[in-house]
Amino acid sequence: MSAGIDLENVCCDFGSFRAVDNANVSIKPGEFFSFLGPSGCGKTTILRMISGFIEPTQGEIRIGGKDMRGQRPNQRPTALIFQNLALFPLMPIWENISFGLEVRGVSKTERRAKAEELLRLVDLPGAGDKMVSQLSGGQKQRVAIARALAVEPQVMLLDEPLSALDLKLRQHMRAELRAIQKRTGVTFIYITHDQGEALAMSDRVGVMSHGRIQQIADPREIYNNPVNGFVASFVGENNIFSGSVTQQAGGMAGFATAQGNFRARLGEAAKDAGGDVKLYVRPEHTILSETVGAENSIPVSVTEVSFEGNFIAVHAVSDTGQTLVAEVRNDGSATVPAIGAKLHMTFDAARASILPNVDTRG
Repeated sequence: MSAGIDLENVCCDFGSFRAVDNANVSIKPGEFFSFLGPSGCGKTTILRMISGFIEPTQGEIRIGGKDMRGQRPNQRPTALIFQNLALFPLMPIWENISFGLEVRGVSKTERRAKAEELLRLVDLPGAGDKMVSQLSGGQKQRVAIARALAVEPQVMLLDEPLSALDLKLRQHMRAELRAIQKRTGVTFIYITHDQGEALAMSDRVGVMSHGRIQQIADPREIYNNPVNGFVASFVGENNIFSGSVTQQAGGMAGFATAQGNFRARLGEAAKDAGGDVKLYVRPEHTILSETVGAENSIPVSVTEVSFEGNFIAVHAVSDTGQTLVAEVRNDGSATVPAIGAKLHMTFDAARASILPNVDTRG
């Protein structure tokens, strides 16, 4: 069983500080939904309101269509996994997993059987008699998930559970979490400041800033079509140009800058932003060449070449002194320029966006 979650005009105030401002989101049953944003943006506050540890100042939270107002955490069909996991070090693994069932009066035989079933689900068969100290970081994560699933929640709430793991283990656990979610069909709500986690695992992502949800969409839409400058900058890297819109036609616009006149897509929100807009071009959407491009071409001098593994970041400076970055795939097909090389950086108008300079507040 899984349940959908609806937040309608939800706000949360701590004194005079508004941590969550007018949040509206509908999460589908069985969906893997992530709230993504920097520290202090309000994403954990939303999670704690859904779980019942914090009451909203105003607005309504519904789980499975039922208003949660006045419902304590233990009365809600949710399970919350914290950053520190909170496993019991003096209990064997199977007792850790079945602790919630023991509290509910389930017999030892049934608890053990359920624990073994869940250990198989999270790919830890035969680990029931081990102690927490005998497990790796990734195995502890799986035990925490199994313990949460033991009480058969309709909604799983995860508050940055991978933040303490090293990079390789985090990447492995992303796939594990997604696989577990698909096998169980439980609704997952995931909190993270790591864009890679959110984009890799989620069906949809809600990007937050200053207590407000800036954009909700699937990962590809978030990355390829951000609604404003905050989303574009937080989710991925960008070369950013200041300037002004000169003309509009068919969803495209001219953009006059100190580097020259460019053409790019005009974001929907930029149409009503007046002059407070900028041009955003991702490094992987640029091309370095010795010849001038037909359009959107900037003369640059290469200042630094950084090897990043699967790609090479080429840093360059324009004639006006702005530092720009292009990414070259490390697949042997492209020539890496030398430091000091005089080149032209070009970009496709269809892969560049004119967006509101700051996050939307209206």
